[in-house]
Amino acid sequence: MTQDTADDNTVYIGSKTAMSYVHAVVTQFSEGQETVHIKARGKAISRAVDVTEFIRNRFVEDAEIENIEVGTDQIETDEGGELNVSSIQIDLTK
Repeated sequence: MTQDTADDNTVYIGSKTAMSYVHAVVTQFSEGQETVHIKARGKAISRAVDVTEFIRNRFVEDAEIENIEVGTDQIETDEGGELNVSSIQIDLTK
């Protein structure tokens, strides 16, 4: 994933409910952001897709997917080894 993206219009998906992230993205759009980046890794990828679809179908119906970027991130384990984790970034524009 690209690291040059400003964090003020990025929503990182984790273990909260999908609606928590939907609210965060809708708030970004209502504050004037034209593009919001939704990022997730590992098991949270499916939640990121759910959030994107909730937004497009129910909350900000004029939002469009501008770009989807998939990749693999290497993270360090507690034991000091490295682990490959799938990642996704979905860019929504309004």
